[in-house]
Amino acid sequence: MSFSSPWFLLALLIVPAAAGLAQWVDRRRTRYAVAFTNLELLAALAPVRRRPLRFLPLALFLLALAAAATALARPQTTVSKPAERATIVLLVDVSGSMRAADVRPTRLGAAQRAMDLFADRVPQSVKLGLVSFSTEPDVLVAPTTDRTILHEGIQLLVPDAGTAIGDGVAVAVQVVKASLEGAPRAKDGTVPGAIVLLSDGAQTRGFLTPLEGAGRARAAGIRVFTVALGTNHGTLGIGPFGGGYGFGGGLGNGGRRINVLPDPVTLAAIAHETGGRTYRAGTAGQVQEVYKELGSSIVRHHVKREVSSWFAGLAAMLLLGSLGTGRVLGERLP
Repeated sequence: MSFSSPWFLLALLIVPAAAGLAQWVDRRRTRYAVAFTNLELLAALAPVRRRPLRFLPLALFLLALAAAATALARPQTTVSKPAERATIVLLVDVSGSMRAADVRPTRLGAAQRAMDLFADRVPQSVKLGLVSFSTEPDVLVAPTTDRTILHEGIQLLVPDAGTAIGDGVAVAVQVVKASLEGAPRAKDGTVPGAIVLLSDGAQTRGFLTPLEGAGRARAAGIRVFTVALGTNHGTLGIGPFGGGYGFGGGLGNGGRRINVLPDPVTLAAIAHETGGRTYRAGTAGQVQEVYKELGSSIVRHHVKREVSSWFAGLAAMLLLGSLGTGRVLGERLP
């Protein structure tokens, strides 16, 4: 917590001063009471004080003073709120290795379910787009707030051929920029947009390297969050004429099986280059947890908010509590 007018915190000195004054008045009152010489009669006439709660009204009064003095200093706290005009592009690998079933039901199937969940968790005001890439990128859904269109686009994803990560990132950057045209940048140089890149392998196609694509995202102020999907045990069946048919198919007539490994190092480098975060997911549940976390945090930003009214309201309640307990307990402030 910070303060817009910290010098007003000196008003907190009123609290110990008031406490000292109250103690002095209480002692003075006790001294005058002892001046009554017939102590037995005094004991019979004087009311019996409930000692454990005797100082409760005074304690509440002092807390009210402290809260009021804090309010004068105009306290501020950092809160998280959804970014305005935010755009997120889901960039998903649809290379042939996404047929592998080491992540159930398949890598692509798990990714589709996670993206559907992500779309439902992101605030409705945020525009979501969908870009797929294999040998080349393809814009399937332009950024929109219509979740029905996005869900339909996600269901249309099918595994294809190679993996052009760099080209995919570059196209996703252009999609975000077009959606946020004219939007101001934050103090850290970022725009209210992001890319969520999911891939299960190393680059095998394309014109731009992954880091060249990341460089374009960094220059545009767009963070890229990456998800490396798959395990080190994923395999893909390759037919005798080069066709791939996934983890569960029979090899038949000269077919063979190859390992299809994710490339978390490259994806981590992309995230680091752009100021995003990187994740590793080896099960369908992990993929969903990653997208849940991203859906609740990726489009939020931190702003300072003055909370003087909170402390002023607290001071008022404490003061009322002091007066109320004083009447109930029969105590009064010294």
